[in-house]
Amino acid sequence: MTRPTALRLLPWLSAEGKPCFLAPGDGGGFVSRLADETEARQLAVGLDVLRSARGVLDDPVSPNAEVRYTAIRLTECLADALRVAESRGRRLATDHGEP
Repeated sequence: MTRPTALRLLPWLSAEGKPCFLAPGDGGGFVSRLADETEARQLAVGLDVLRSARGVLDDPVSPNAEVRYTAIRLTECLADALRVAESRGRRLATDHGEP
């Protein structure tokens, strides 16, 4: 049995704050490439923020405002990373050939 191709969850939200999806294709279209580049950029930013956060959190005298800002950025990056993981997970086939 052929596995039905699921819609791709894109790494951005609509103007109304709702998820955006891309109809399946060969993966070489403009929007698909843009989504790939956006996901890669989001993950790279997350890594940079994580490195910075470690420095802030390792310093016991970091100002509260800096710790709060770090937590906000980490939350944003975690949300992006989870969205990338969900999008990629949707596109993986299971052992049973189900989406």
